[in-house]
Amino acid sequence: MPAPPIGSDFSLSGVVPVPETWKPASVLVPLVDRQDGVTVLLTQRTADMPSHAGQIAFPGGRREVGEDAVATALRETEEEVGIARRFVEVVGAVDLYRTGTGFEITPVVGIVAPGFTIVAQAREVADVFEVPLEHFLDEVNHQISSREYQGRQRRYYAMPYGERYIWGATAGMLKNLHFILTAQETAAA
Repeated sequence: MPAPPIGSDFSLSGVVPVPETWKPASVLVPLVDRQDGVTVLLTQRTADMPSHAGQIAFPGGRREVGEDAVATALRETEEEVGIARRFVEVVGAVDLYRTGTGFEITPVVGIVAPGFTIVAQAREVADVFEVPLEHFLDEVNHQISSREYQGRQRRYYAMPYGERYIWGATAGMLKNLHFILTAQETAAA
């Protein structure tokens, strides 16, 4: 049985920062329905971003006043990578995820129909790429790594794919998606 969902960047280290207020955010977990299998669309943030520079991420960002999680995820996806809402069928959300930088992220899962054109927002997105969903569903590709952060040893999930180092919050949210999808497979068997 896979591990149950994790709730934050610091779940593996036993330390969860508690900011005065969490900054609400949403990301789209875009599952692209390709002819040869489902892929996960990811971005690489530009090297000069004020936070999480150069990291692999889902399209998403802070919620604006009056938005719910789905509206934010769809708006941010359209702004960052150019995928219009009409290509996305929202199917649900993965467990809430809190980051060490104070964000409380709702990962919204959407099935993306082919036919879209990527238009990366150059200020935020250095690259857009897809990884087969099967890569994330195979626990052989799940790693636990560590490094020192703010004077403490911090452990985190990583799921490298070729030259791409997918880690931290993105890998944690993918780990939660893995749990949901494999738990459903186990229940159906």
